[in-house]
Amino acid sequence: METVEETIDVDVPVHTAYDQWTQFETFPEFMSGVDSVRQLTDTTNHWKTHIGGVEREFDTEIVEQRPDERIAWRSVDGKSHAGVVTFTPLDMNHTKVAVHFEWAPETFAEKAGAALNIDNMQVKSDMRKFKHFIESRGTETGAWRGTVTDTGATGSTLGGTSGTTGTTGTTGTTGTTGPMGGTTGPTGGPNEPM
Repeated sequence: METVEETIDVDVPVHTAYDQWTQFETFPEFMSGVDSVRQLTDTTNHWKTHIGGVEREFDTEIVEQRPDERIAWRSVDGKSHAGVVTFTPLDMNHTKVAVHFEWAPETFAEKAGAALNIDNMQVKSDMRKFKHFIESRGTETGAWRGTVTDTGATGSTLGGTSGTTGTTGTTGTTGTTGPMGGTTGPTGGPNEPM
């Protein structure tokens, strides 16, 4: 397994950075090589990528999701990849976003890219694109504020958990932050932009 870790500070509140990261279908706007991400259920996504001349389609499952703290995922095929993104408030208007990503290169091009640290450079570039994307917007494109608790493994593991996945919480809200930290405005479905 190859491992990539990257952090970046973004000039938005933690809820804005986190909420944007729940909008998986917007990933192609700031992740190079990601052609599309389609939401299948609250906790599964179908990806199409084209990286280093290698095209892939695969499904991932969200195995842990805690609003304003972290989102963890793994591939459902049991071998491709797993990762976690964490969100740490630096103050009311600044957030540290940290990504830890593990994956198994299969083709010669993927192995060469890993050996030359091209993967690290790509993640660093994508994190800068995320920073520009969210800061230039100033707000998220939508939100899902539900909680996912990993109660098991159906794919590869990050942290050695096993069992099945369950979800709890609200089905997401988006809008303006009110004076007590709540949101006002319309509500949307899980991980769907408004």
